[in-house]
Amino acid sequence: MKANTNQIDRAVRIVLGIVLIGLAITGVIGWWGYLGVIALVTGLIKFCPLYRLLGISTCKSCEIKTE
Repeated sequence: MKANTNQIDRAVRIVLGIVLIGLAITGVIGWWGYLGVIALVTGLIKFCPLYRLLGISTCKSCEIKTE
């Protein structure tokens, strides 16, 4: 797995994941808040499988350099 998310993307995913999980645990939102686990994990491992399927990368330094 090659990283395909930049620092800002990762930070947003981690914060969003923690907030959604926290809201689900406290009962403010329903079970779907636990989907925040996906955002949290993709932020922590620096890789988004959906980005790979769509050919997207927000990590410019991670792209393959061809000359």
